[in-house]
Amino acid sequence: MEIVTAIILCVLTFAIGAAVSGFICFKQGINHRMKTAEAAIGSAEQEAEKIVDEAKKNAESLKKEALVEAKDEIYKARQESEKEIKDRRAEVSRQERRISQKEENVDKKLDNLEKKEETLQQKLKAADEKVEEADRIKKSQLDMLEKISEFTVEQAKEYLLSSLDTELIHDKAVKIAAYEAQIKEECEAKARQYISLAISRCAADQVSETAVSVVALPGDEMKGRIIGREGRNIRTIETLTGVDLIIDDTPEAITLSCYDQVRREIARIALEKLIQDGRIHPTRIEEMVDKARREVEYKIKQEGERAVLETNVHGLNHELVKLLGRLRFRTSYKQNVLDHSIEVAHLAGMMASELGVDANLARRAGLLHDIGKALSYEIEGSHVQIGVDVCKKYKESPEVLHAIEAHHGDVEIRTVVAALVQAADAISAARPGARSENYENYIKRLQKLEEICTSYDGVEKSYAIQAGREVRIMISPEKINDEKMTLVAREIAKRIEEEMDYPGQIKINLIRESRVVEYAK
Repeated sequence: MEIVTAIILCVLTFAIGAAVSGFICFKQGINHRMKTAEAAIGSAEQEAEKIVDEAKKNAESLKKEALVEAKDEIYKARQESEKEIKDRRAEVSRQERRISQKEENVDKKLDNLEKKEETLQQKLKAADEKVEEADRIKKSQLDMLEKISEFTVEQAKEYLLSSLDTELIHDKAVKIAAYEAQIKEECEAKARQYISLAISRCAADQVSETAVSVVALPGDEMKGRIIGREGRNIRTIETLTGVDLIIDDTPEAITLSCYDQVRREIARIALEKLIQDGRIHPTRIEEMVDKARREVEYKIKQEGERAVLETNVHGLNHELVKLLGRLRFRTSYKQNVLDHSIEVAHLAGMMASELGVDANLARRAGLLHDIGKALSYEIEGSHVQIGVDVCKKYKESPEVLHAIEAHHGDVEIRTVVAALVQAADAISAARPGARSENYENYIKRLQKLEEICTSYDGVEKSYAIQAGREVRIMISPEKINDEKMTLVAREIAKRIEEEMDYPGQIKINLIRESRVVEYAK
């Protein structure tokens, strides 16, 4: 225990001794540092005094230099301002001189204007005096003329105008007649040239078809098989096709009668297939009629496509192509309508080319002009209106619709294409052998033509010649003069167009002859 205590005391003694020695050393260091710092502060104060002296010297020199520069700037600014003031005073003086010159010029112009105005007033006054003098002279001359002619002013005007009107009417009539004759000759010559050229370049076959078809038989015993037991076979054929079978004493032949050539063609093909097959009974008849109907439909489509290719008309709706093919089995006045439509398309296209009109449009309108006849058995109405409705349904152009509507003169022609289609239709119908009429209708048409012509006062006689395509009318010279003949011819032509139906056109010739008879005794 005593040892521990002794050790602790030793340690404490050592620590205290170390602390005292450290404190003594620290105090000595502080004193040394203080001495060093005091020496440094003394040297710094001396240096600072030197720097302050130098700064004061520099500031004085800079102040002097700044004062010198400021004086120089003030001098320069004063010189520039004086120069600017001097320039402005010179400019102001120039402006004043210019303004004064302008004022002088304006004063001179005002003086000139006043002088001119005075001169003008004098001239106007003189002109008014001259006008008054002219009015007095005119009035005196008119009074003198009225006294001499015994006419008032209004009467004289009326007399002069009536005389002038009479002279002008005569001159106008002469010139109009001359121009009409010249234009008519030129147009007629060109029309004949174009039409004859189109006709010569387009030659079409004219076929005559009847309302019956004849089917050849291998033998007369086939007639009985076609009739069948109690007539069931023939009844089946007639019911399915809508065609009348005429079985008479004609050897080895059966006649098919029907107004619809499509039905007649279906019945003919079916009957020929049945005869070739040999098995004739109602079931087989139904099969053959169906096959024949499909063949005819295919043939209709082929005919329509052939017509389109032959006329070079593209872009037609496929339904219109089918309707064109149906025209192969349609006749008008025994003229095949499809051949007629193709011919009209060619003629219209050729004439359009000669005239510089759209030939494609003319061919299209010519090909479709009778399209309504393909449906005339199924839809009520004229083939013209049916054709217009059908083409309108399939988005044909207004020019084509108008040509279809006007090709028989139902509406007034408004386009060149419509006129060409109408002319081509008349040409095709007027070809020799194209159409046929019975004798009775022909005689009635000629009689009606002569009756219309002789119904006018002043017509002595009328003669229908050239198969009704020309009429010659003898005029009484005492009742109708030369000027009135033109009016009578137009009235007759208009009445013929309104009251008669005829192919082509009718030429109207009016003949007026004056005779003087005297006898020598």
